[in-house]
Amino acid sequence: MPSETRPAPSPALRDGRRVAPWVFWPAAILVVAFSGFAAFFPDAAGVFFGTIQTTIVNTFNWYYVLIAAFFVAFALFVGFSRFGDIKLGKDDNEPEFSLGAWFSLLFAAGMGIGLVFYGVSEPLSHYVDPRPGVTGTPAQLAQSALTQTYLHWGVHAWAIYVVVGLGLAYAIHRRKRPISIRWALEPLLGKRVHGGWGNAIDTIALAGTIFGVATSLGLGVLQIGAGLQATGLPEPDTFVNLLIIGVIVLFVLFSVLSGVNKGMKWLSSFNLILAAVLLVFVLVVGQSEYLLREWVQSIGAYIQNFVGLSFTVSAFQGPAGEEWQANWTSFYWGWWMSWAPFVGIFIARVSRGRTVRQFVMGVLVVPTLVGILWFAVLGGSALFQELQNPGSMLDAAGEVDKEGALFQLFETLPAAPVLTVGAIVLIAIFFITSADSGALVMGMIATGGAPEPARWVRVFFTLATAGLAIALLIAGGLSALQTAATIIAFPFSIVMLLMCWSTVIAFQRERRLYERAQHAQLLEKVGERYGLEVETPNESGLRLRPWSRRR
Repeated sequence: MPSETRPAPSPALRDGRRVAPWVFWPAAILVVAFSGFAAFFPDAAGVFFGTIQTTIVNTFNWYYVLIAAFFVAFALFVGFSRFGDIKLGKDDNEPEFSLGAWFSLLFAAGMGIGLVFYGVSEPLSHYVDPRPGVTGTPAQLAQSALTQTYLHWGVHAWAIYVVVGLGLAYAIHRRKRPISIRWALEPLLGKRVHGGWGNAIDTIALAGTIFGVATSLGLGVLQIGAGLQATGLPEPDTFVNLLIIGVIVLFVLFSVLSGVNKGMKWLSSFNLILAAVLLVFVLVVGQSEYLLREWVQSIGAYIQNFVGLSFTVSAFQGPAGEEWQANWTSFYWGWWMSWAPFVGIFIARVSRGRTVRQFVMGVLVVPTLVGILWFAVLGGSALFQELQNPGSMLDAAGEVDKEGALFQLFETLPAAPVLTVGAIVLIAIFFITSADSGALVMGMIATGGAPEPARWVRVFFTLATAGLAIALLIAGGLSALQTAATIIAFPFSIVMLLMCWSTVIAFQRERRLYERAQHAQLLEKVGERYGLEVETPNESGLRLRPWSRRR
């Protein structure tokens, strides 16, 4: 393929000290206004968020479910079609990371605060309060609970990331474009990515990333507070939550201002090891045989029910079905879409030299299997306890304590205090690394693709994300966090649909160029064999003429 030239970088791209004003300021104003409204008028904000969420879910629940299923189909199509051999980089580029290292990086992208927060609480919630219309024996409800959880954390989530990551990887590594969302749409929009359209795309992506990261940080604060309570401290109030955020933000700011990137990489590696140790410990000291059998069986149930669950919108369950969809499936699809710019940029950057097929299969399969194993062990252990001793994993009101369910499970295992402290450390480090890397990605988008945004830009986004998380917690806790993710995902979902279109256009052009080059090589060989001259290709195609007709 003819080499593509990198467009002239903007001043912001040269050193990262300047922001793209029509991207940075609209997103900054939106976040500051949203945070101020939620913090200073929490009651009104709570009502407003509830109204918006109800409207979106009632009106567009079908849309969220449909496009999530479409993204799965799109990922499988590009991965298994003739486009699968296209390389994300130059034709002679070897993969930047070994297969094992690449899988580890994908695993790191898949791990986070959300898995720790929902690892126990979601399967339990689906068991105690199943999706309207789901009935059966306790054992059947437990199986259904795990299958529903796998749906939310499995292939659909990573297909959403494939859409953004694949388009970006092609733009960054194959076409040598800057690291910014707009360039994934260049094949569709052409030169318009330089102007208002490109600014609007990056603004939406930037706002979505801020809200997505803030949602995760809010979940982390709630669970750290529950962990501290499990150690014997009083139940955390708003002040304690603010204190938790403040302490962790200080660590992030120290990292940003001091430039200790190696320290962050060490923390990330340490946290993956800590998560693996926690998982293995629960598996070994818990009901090992049961958990392994349940893991294998649940994978089969997930595959068996995959298509039906992918299109379930609780259409015949009335208001109860709508409320359930809002709290679970619609929230998750919105959350993943708001996280897509962040995760998409990460997996795009580490995938140079991979083919499209390798990218799709690696991103879909590896993190999904890791997530299923996590829920099978932690969620399966909690379900086992609840099946054997009904009510043992519930609070005094007979409900699942979403923030404290993980620590309730630890109380049933040996070395519970050590596990509790380990989990608090795990969540805190995920908080720090997510906020740090999130600020880096936000800075890249805000500066038009600068690989090393200025420190003041990263500091601003660190504080803005923390402020938004605080405001959402004040306005309504978990419900407000879920609503924010659902709202911000709607505009970015349109961008993602355009990215699918743009990616197919780019791949079609690539294949046409490849086929023309192959045709030219074939004609050259024919010419050499039979004494024919090959004319230079032009718009009308390739032609041969005998040597006798040369001028």
